[in-house]
Amino acid sequence: MISVAVLGASGRMGKTTVQAIEGAEGLTLVASLDAGDAVAEAARAGASVVVDFTVPSATEANVHAAIDAGLHAVVGTTGWTADALARVEDHLKERPEVGVLIAPNFALGAVLAMKLSAIAAPYFESVEIVELHHPDKVDAPSGTARHTAAGIAAARAAAGVAPSPDATTQDPDGARGAVVDGVHVHAVRLRGLVAHEEVLMGNPGEQFTIRTDSFDRVSFMPGVLLGVREVASHPGLTVGLDGYLSL
Repeated sequence: MISVAVLGASGRMGKTTVQAIEGAEGLTLVASLDAGDAVAEAARAGASVVVDFTVPSATEANVHAAIDAGLHAVVGTTGWTADALARVEDHLKERPEVGVLIAPNFALGAVLAMKLSAIAAPYFESVEIVELHHPDKVDAPSGTARHTAAGIAAARAAAGVAPSPDATTQDPDGARGAVVDGVHVHAVRLRGLVAHEEVLMGNPGEQFTIRTDSFDRVSFMPGVLLGVREVASHPGLTVGLDGYLSL
């Protein structure tokens, strides 16, 4: 049995994660923790893996506390920066047996969409991303969109593809959206949505669209459970659930 503690257990994703772990074969929930609870309580409860669905302002500290306690961590909280990831990677050198998975998205459709976008992007002149989420999400662009943009940019750079054409010279209100690794990303926040992403690619006379939709948070649970089961077998830092899949 793998003993699991959930951080952010009273939140939307936390509640769903608790239910999924309680119903999963081979896993046992030993602690449900929230704001004000120390990560050390997970270790005292006998956890070997912590799952973090807290908030961007708390998640890095939680991961460092888990590493200090010798606990593996599966993290779905977004808002991570390159510097924050580097700090985690450096910290893990002190505990080489510990595994940390930080996944921008646990939905299998989203993971495949990110991978397929990186494969397809070098074949199109233009690429942009539209991400759509519920209005309670605190970070924008989403971690999924940032990860998608990074993969697209790396693939296009490796193939020697020029930046997407854009004649815009006046945009005082930011109508063209954010630019992540050279890729335009547009964030929509709308009541009724959960988590959605469109990657739009264009050539003269054609458009190719990759879209992924999560209509319910249960869509993330197969990926979360996969991460919990596999994290101990992947020491060090892994960014993206695709690192645990045969893609």
